[in-house]
Amino acid sequence: MGTEILTDLSAATMTGSGYGLISDAAIAIQGGSVAWVGPRSNLPAEYTDFSRRGLDGRLVTPGLIDCHTHIVHGGNRAREFEMRLEGASYEEIARAGGGIVSTVSATREASEETLLKTALSRADALIAEGVTTIEVKSGYGLDRDTELKMLRVARAIADQRPVRVLTSFLGAHAEPKEMDADTYIDTICLPTLQEVHAEGLVDAVDGFCEGIAFSPDQIARVFDKAVELGLPVKLHAEQLSNIGGTALAARYGALSADHVEYATEADAEALAQAGTVAVLLPGAFYAINETQAPPVEAFRKCGVPMAVGTDWNPGSSPLGSLLLAMNMSCTLFGLTPAEALAGTTRNAARALGLSDVGTIAPGQRADLAIWDVTDPAELSYGIGINPLYSRIVAGREAP
Repeated sequence: MGTEILTDLSAATMTGSGYGLISDAAIAIQGGSVAWVGPRSNLPAEYTDFSRRGLDGRLVTPGLIDCHTHIVHGGNRAREFEMRLEGASYEEIARAGGGIVSTVSATREASEETLLKTALSRADALIAEGVTTIEVKSGYGLDRDTELKMLRVARAIADQRPVRVLTSFLGAHAEPKEMDADTYIDTICLPTLQEVHAEGLVDAVDGFCEGIAFSPDQIARVFDKAVELGLPVKLHAEQLSNIGGTALAARYGALSADHVEYATEADAEALAQAGTVAVLLPGAFYAINETQAPPVEAFRKCGVPMAVGTDWNPGSSPLGSLLLAMNMSCTLFGLTPAEALAGTTRNAARALGLSDVGTIAPGQRADLAIWDVTDPAELSYGIGINPLYSRIVAGREAP
């Protein structure tokens, strides 16, 4: 790859505090990485002879990162949406055989080709909004073959689209109908985790720690296996109640604790000490009519990094817009637009254990989003507005 100089732009580098905004900036890209960024007037002489591309005053940010999705799945749960509107709670639907278990049946029945086709459609929607990295979870198989199938499909997304994909094994997502939770963990979940790791299909291990899913002790057994395999962990914690999931995540030094609506200030302190990111998922909060918001002020007070994701899934968060998730994190949870953009760039990268994306800085991978806006707050301000101009992935212009 050659070197290209982007000029006539504003750069929200997301370094330091706030936006790290540089007006009238230049960005030098070489070999797929950012070689230099700064005021255009300070461009080093070594780059002056390279090709330049003017961006007509547009805003450049790091490529957006959706750090929590479930975009590989079969079927949909529109009927459950109707049931919730008729008064049923998320927990009631789950206990009646709906929820995750209904998606498990559809995913088991779907072919690998069908799952990939629908997953690519969902990935395309995220890509169209400036996303350059997507995390994808398994967890709708709850058996060996389907969990493997889901992770193969997730890996295949990056083969067919200019986007980076990281996978999380979410075998501990729900108790299957055919066996109790402890038997499932011992006979299906743990052996499957061993196998997907051996096949190189997994980057992290996740779990759903909740009254309708798995207890902290049960999740700890899964996390112990992850530690044995050298895999980082993350956790769906304190979404519907507080049963100790956030504290468990902190104890294992998890990359992230996600949802965390019912987390406490003590939980925030534990996350801060562990260096764990709190991933806020306003789509699920909105879709299930939750009223308990995450303790954002406690996270700020304790210095817990906050990321923002779509949680795109067929039941509790059918949200296919990371830009809308940013807006919702501001309007529903009280984040500032700068916190929301940090939540989908540098903090989202941290929630995935990535250190080479999320900011615009020398040595970082040149994953960039170019926007038809001048003020970075516009990215969180708009509702149903997509101002993306183009993306650059690993230094190359990408559709």
